[in-house]
Amino acid sequence: MQKLVLILIVVLGSFFQTTAQTVSSPSEFLGYDLGTQFSRNHQVVAYFKTLESQASNQVKLKTYGKTNERRDLYLAFISSENNIKNLETIRENNLKNTGLLQGAPTNNDIAIVWLSYNVHGNEASSSEAAMLTAFKLLTEKKEFLKNTIVIIDPSMNPDGRDRYINWYNETASFPYDIDRQASEHNEPWPGGRPNHYLFDLNRDWVWASQVETQQRLEVYNKWMPHVHVDFHEQGINEPYYFAPAAEPFHEVITDWQRDFQTEIGKNHASYFDAEGWLFFTRERFDLFYPSYGDTYPTFMGAMGMTYEQGGHGMAGLGILNDEGIVLTLIDRLTHHTTTGLSTVEMASKNAKKLNSEFAKFFDNNSLKYKSYVLKGNEDKIEKLKTLLDTHQIAYQNPTTSKVSGINYTTGTQGTLNVDSNAIVVHSNQPKGKMVKALFEPNAKLSDSLTYDITAWSLPYAYGLEAIASTSAIPSETLLRKKALQTLTEAYGYVSKWNAMDDAQFLAELLKNDFKVRFTEKPFTSNSHKFERGSLIITKGDNKHITNFLATLNSITQKHAQTLVQITSGFSERTPDIGSPDIKLVNKQKIAVLSGEGTSSLSYGEVWHFFEQQLHYPITSIDTDDFGSINLNRYNVLILPSGNYRKVLSDDNMNKLKDWVRVGGKVIAIDGALRSFAGKDGFSLKYKTFEDLSETKDNLTPYADREREYSNKLITGAIFKTNVDNTHPMAFGYDDHYFTLKLGSTTYDLLESGYNVAYLKDTKVYSGFAGQTALKGLNETLVFGEERFGNGSFIYMVDNTLFRSFWENGKLFLVNSIFMVNNNTYEL
Repeated sequence: MQKLVLILIVVLGSFFQTTAQTVSSPSEFLGYDLGTQFSRNHQVVAYFKTLESQASNQVKLKTYGKTNERRDLYLAFISSENNIKNLETIRENNLKNTGLLQGAPTNNDIAIVWLSYNVHGNEASSSEAAMLTAFKLLTEKKEFLKNTIVIIDPSMNPDGRDRYINWYNETASFPYDIDRQASEHNEPWPGGRPNHYLFDLNRDWVWASQVETQQRLEVYNKWMPHVHVDFHEQGINEPYYFAPAAEPFHEVITDWQRDFQTEIGKNHASYFDAEGWLFFTRERFDLFYPSYGDTYPTFMGAMGMTYEQGGHGMAGLGILNDEGIVLTLIDRLTHHTTTGLSTVEMASKNAKKLNSEFAKFFDNNSLKYKSYVLKGNEDKIEKLKTLLDTHQIAYQNPTTSKVSGINYTTGTQGTLNVDSNAIVVHSNQPKGKMVKALFEPNAKLSDSLTYDITAWSLPYAYGLEAIASTSAIPSETLLRKKALQTLTEAYGYVSKWNAMDDAQFLAELLKNDFKVRFTEKPFTSNSHKFERGSLIITKGDNKHITNFLATLNSITQKHAQTLVQITSGFSERTPDIGSPDIKLVNKQKIAVLSGEGTSSLSYGEVWHFFEQQLHYPITSIDTDDFGSINLNRYNVLILPSGNYRKVLSDDNMNKLKDWVRVGGKVIAIDGALRSFAGKDGFSLKYKTFEDLSETKDNLTPYADREREYSNKLITGAIFKTNVDNTHPMAFGYDDHYFTLKLGSTTYDLLESGYNVAYLKDTKVYSGFAGQTALKGLNETLVFGEERFGNGSFIYMVDNTLFRSFWENGKLFLVNSIFMVNNNTYEL
């Protein structure tokens, strides 16, 4: 009897265990065959919640944030029951392996694989594949999970995904139409690729300008996975791309990382070969620019890889490509599932080696530059500290007064006097290789043909003086807090003007109806010298503000501003406060063009800048409505980069000119300048030159054309410009400015206008610029103003808002709005 009971218990135990571990397939859960419809984000999330409820011993789902449109962001942790029980211990052991957490790791046998899906919303096959991958890991591929933790982010960009899928589901035929000219294969502006603010999240990993990135990095840096894969889609005529990546590889990447990418690629190839699927490797997608979903993890020690499936937003549920093949969503998600599982397989097979090589990555003794020392504007230093905190990169203060090394301002060996407000970032810390990638003066480029920009060095981006030293600079951690000031009764109060913090302070004052003045000339009062652009708030100007002093104190402390109190409008050195050279800041009403014709990315940069950085209202005007809007309701019109050929017809151009003549102001960014260059009434002209030494294109062999063409390119290089800082557009700047030039289109200096920033020095301080392109740069415009009647056209050749990371350029835009041609034009 006891034997029978024992057998019954074993059988029933086995039955209940099997039942408890039964999980629904995506098709069973969704109610349709996976790949025959697009799943909205909430359905994807609901499926992972179901997996957690059905296999709670193997799946843990955690929210890590929200998007701008209030969609939750999730991570699914999938592994064996034992690993899930010990999740926190495994995480801590891994951080000990890097040196980010003190102590010796007790177990280095667990591989950590992070799979990221749908960073581009309209590359929508990947979230479908995320569901199938999770299901197969819990059923067919459970063996992989014994020594592997798989972290799945099923949708990194749910706002963009739902924008695409909601449009597609509303638009598509039933059954779907494979004709690429059908409306379901042609997304409307702005498309589903970007997030809410129309940023490309795949280029935001380092800059962390977007909430999705900021929240993801907080978790990523707590885990520091050994392998990270970013799933994408490319054009419909491309098959499938997987590792190994193309040159150039950044030099921080180790031989092990290179070699293991190849091994992973070969494993993928074995599965693709068995099915007869086409693929390619070692082309196009390089590992140089640090802010991608493959490079950022790589520079943090992981095997960072991009996988690209043919399809993209054009493909829909099915499309006929140029080879006569119908590419379906089922094909696309199947390929992504295959590479995802193959990646986990290779991590599982090489878990011990992954851990040991991962630990070696964090030994940074061999790096050339031991310390990077930065000094300059305190607000800009604080901004940089915030970025470093995001990536958990340590910094200290120098304990020496002079440092030597490569001087970023000259690009040569030199010295720099520093004080305790400067910061030192050492490369001999766990994340030292990322420090090198972000701070080095000029990253070594093994191949000029790259997928993205080739320069981003943080001292230039933040407008700071810097030294890269081959010696470790003595330093210590000094915790300083900026003391909050309490203002007392005075005639007036003066604020500096040289950083975005000052611009945010001004915006807050204007929104609270303060009248604020700025000076066009330096002046001295109360023994303080105030530079051009300094803001002046007087009690007499603001009698309409109830509780003036208390309100000003509140705003000043909120922005941690330090104001100088002045006792009289009579200055020790003119101008006096009542001078015509000290002008009221107009509370500008700003419009910005959006819609067809504008670059969605450029518009998004402007939109995000005003809403999330400057905190000042704008009105977005759709280009389709431009002909009918009343421009007289606005003081400023911003044209993001774009092609406005259709928008600015003869009638609309005349309308724009008439509005500017009476005092309006147009700010044209990057590609928008083409609308005015060489046109009647404008002095803006394209730069032309003849280069007789260059081989004619038609004599260059076909195989060499692409590389030869790179001589004409500038792929995100840094140049030193001359600046007229007496012009209001350049208030707060030195007589030079390092600009990030994104292309080789150049313009002559304005014949009738103000050349505020321009190039005379064509030396490349960082990044790649072809020799032919360099020859056309001398005497070219970077920023300028052309007066037109009572108003102005302002030209920003280089986009200071590009990806929101070039901090030192943003004040040029603010100056253009509030200080350039500050006339009395009122609404």
